[in-house]
Amino acid sequence: MSGTIEQAFVKQFEAEVAEAYQRQGSKLRPTVRSKSGVKGASTIFPRVGKGTAAAKARNGVVPVMNLEYANAECFLQDYYAGEWIDRLDEIKSSIDERTVIANAGAYALGRKTDELIVAALDTATAEAVGVGSGLTDTDGLTKQKVLMAFEMLGAADVPDDGNRFAVVGWKQWSELLQIDEFARADYVGDDALPWKGTQAKRWLGALWMPHSGLTKAGTLRYCYFYHRTAVGHAVASEVVTDITWHGDRAAHFVNNMMSQGAVMIDPTGVVRMRAKE
Repeated sequence: MSGTIEQAFVKQFEAEVAEAYQRQGSKLRPTVRSKSGVKGASTIFPRVGKGTAAAKARNGVVPVMNLEYANAECFLQDYYAGEWIDRLDEIKSSIDERTVIANAGAYALGRKTDELIVAALDTATAEAVGVGSGLTDTDGLTKQKVLMAFEMLGAADVPDDGNRFAVVGWKQWSELLQIDEFARADYVGDDALPWKGTQAKRWLGALWMPHSGLTKAGTLRYCYFYHRTAVGHAVASEVVTDITWHGDRAAHFVNNMMSQGAVMIDPTGVVRMRAKE
């Protein structure tokens, strides 16, 4: 056997990994502010505060808005997902080993992308529960908790511009399905039912989706209602695949790798909903 893999094989494998990552690798990346092509070990996401308008006297000086500027620094980390493909296993296997390994690597890195974003969300401080709210940690994801989170985003002047998202655990998704306003066509229309196709739907001006990787602290699952610009995701290197032949093992080693990071940019744009599970 040749000491190197044919270039056609390498190019096809790399394309399959990239396609798999884009298709199913990460669920949360499209819901946050993402920056690609970062150079260096970190990058900055600028945050601009709210401006204030004021009147001006005739021939007077135009008032300034006194905007507050701040930066959120996002540190990037390298991640790898490798696997061996035995040459004789490829011949004997009834499945396409190359495609299986490509998908497994892409999905592993996709889950890591979501882990980074979830870790950034976990730094949020606003919560739809507490003294005076009438809501506690002894129940699941109720309509009252959802509406409180909705009110908190509105009170914080978080834009209702189609860029709001909500991510919940699968247990909480089941609880939402028991809320008529969420699951019945009488309230949301036939085209917005959560029972059709992909498990995601629009409700209360946000795109809701279930996710298996949200943090669970004891018996509490952390769910989030947030705006896209509140969390930053940075990419120094998209998913890259390296394939080498090892004659001493009679196998190919497939290494999938990427360099990414995530950070909380503006905590006022995120509300945590704690639900008992």
